[in-house]
Amino acid sequence: MGKTVVIVGRPNVGKSTLFNRLVHERLALTHDTPGVTRDWQEGTAELGPLRFRVIDTAGFEEGTGKDLETKMLAQTERVLKEADVALFLMDAREGPTPLDKYFAKWLRKRSTPVLLVANKCEGSGSEQGYYEAFKLGFGEPIAISAEHKEGMADLYAHLLPFIEVEEEAAPEEEGNGLGLAIVGRPNVGKSTLANRLIGEERLLTGPEAGITRDAIPVAWEHEGRRFFLVDTAGYRREARIEAKVEQLSIEATKKAIRRAHLVLLVLDAENLLEKQDLNIAGQAIEEGRALLIVVNKWDRVPNPAAARTKLAERLERSLPQVRGLPWVVLSAKTGENVPQLMPAVLKAYEIWNRRVPTAKLNQWLADAVERHPPPAVRGRPLRLRYLTQIKTRPPTFALFVSRPEKLPEAYIRYLVNSLRETFGLEGTPVRFRLRKGSNPYA
Repeated sequence: MGKTVVIVGRPNVGKSTLFNRLVHERLALTHDTPGVTRDWQEGTAELGPLRFRVIDTAGFEEGTGKDLETKMLAQTERVLKEADVALFLMDAREGPTPLDKYFAKWLRKRSTPVLLVANKCEGSGSEQGYYEAFKLGFGEPIAISAEHKEGMADLYAHLLPFIEVEEEAAPEEEGNGLGLAIVGRPNVGKSTLANRLIGEERLLTGPEAGITRDAIPVAWEHEGRRFFLVDTAGYRREARIEAKVEQLSIEATKKAIRRAHLVLLVLDAENLLEKQDLNIAGQAIEEGRALLIVVNKWDRVPNPAAARTKLAERLERSLPQVRGLPWVVLSAKTGENVPQLMPAVLKAYEIWNRRVPTAKLNQWLADAVERHPPPAVRGRPLRLRYLTQIKTRPPTFALFVSRPEKLPEAYIRYLVNSLRETFGLEGTPVRFRLRKGSNPYA
C-alpha cells in the first residue's frame, strides 16, 4: 500500500461520495449540506487492479470562522505533501465557481501532481460546466459520476501512471489492532485528547462546539502495540437533533461504539456525568463494550478531592450494572496525567478478555450459594447446578438452574456482583445466561 491519493476541492462537490466509492464502504458522511467533512478521512481503495491509500479532505469553506478555515486548509496542505497525486473535484453541473478558481490557483503552487475530476456528469445538464472546467488550467477533466459509478474506467486510466498495479495483494492482518472509540458530549475535548494520544495535530480542534462531524478513524502505535482510534462527533440528546447532518453524525458514533473494543467516555470536569453522559455509557454497556471514563479539563477543577468523591458516588449510583467502573482524570490540553490513560486502557481491555476456569467458577458458586441461598418457590428450593464461562468480550456465563424462570433478578445481581469482586471483573459488562438442566458435562 505504498501510494497515496488525496481528494480535494470545495464543499459539496462529492469528495466523500467518491471516497466511499473507492473504499467500497460508507466510511465518510455524505449529505447535500456543504462542509460535512471537516477532518480528513483515510481508507484503503480498490479501483480495478489498483490498490492505494485514499484520503478525503475537508472542503475549503467560507463562513466557518477564519481560524477554522485556516486549520482546515493547513490540514489539506499537510496531506498533499505526502500524496503521490491529488484528485481535484469540481461540480460539472455548476461549472467552475470563484472558490474552484481560488483553490485551483492554490493547488498550482504545490508540487503534488493534480488530476482534475469533473463530478456529477451523469446528465445532459453537466456538459457546459465540463467544458468550462478547462479554464482551471489542469488540462482535460476526467468526467465521472461518483454517485452513479460512471467514469471509473477513465479515472483508473489516469491514475495508472501514478500507481503501480499489484500482481497479488498481500493479505491484510486480521483486525486493525485494539479499537478505541472516543465518545462524549460536544466540546468536552475528544479531538484534543485524540491528538494528544497519537502525538500530532491529526484532528481539528477549537473552542467551537461541533467541529468534528464524522467518526474519524486513526491508526497509531503505542509501545509497540497497534491501536485503531475513532474520534466521534459530540453526542447530543436525540430529541434535540434536528439537522440531517447531525443525525448522520450520531449514527456514525453509534456504529463506532459497536465496532470498538473499548469506549473512552470523555467527561467535562466542570460538568461531571450529566444525563447524556449516562445515556452514552448505557449504549456502550448494552453493546457489551469495555468502558473507561476519562475526566478531561481536570486542570480547571478548584477542589479535586470533592470532585473525585462526587464522581465516585454518581458512578456507583447511576451505573450499578458495571460496578467498579475505572476512571482517569487528566487534561488533554496540558498533558497532565495523560500517561496514566493507556495503562488504564490496557487493564480494562484485559478484564474484558478475561476467562475464568470452570473449576474455580463452580467452587465460587458453591460458596456463594452457601452464604446466601436462593429463595424457595412454593416450598421447593431452586437448585443452581453448574456455572461455566461460554465467551469473553464481554465475559459471559451460562448458569444451569433447575427452574431458571423462577430465579429472581435481585439474586442474579447478587451473583454478578460477587463474581465481579471475586474474579476482578470490575467495570466491564458481565452477562448471565440462564439454562435449564443439570450439569451438561456430567
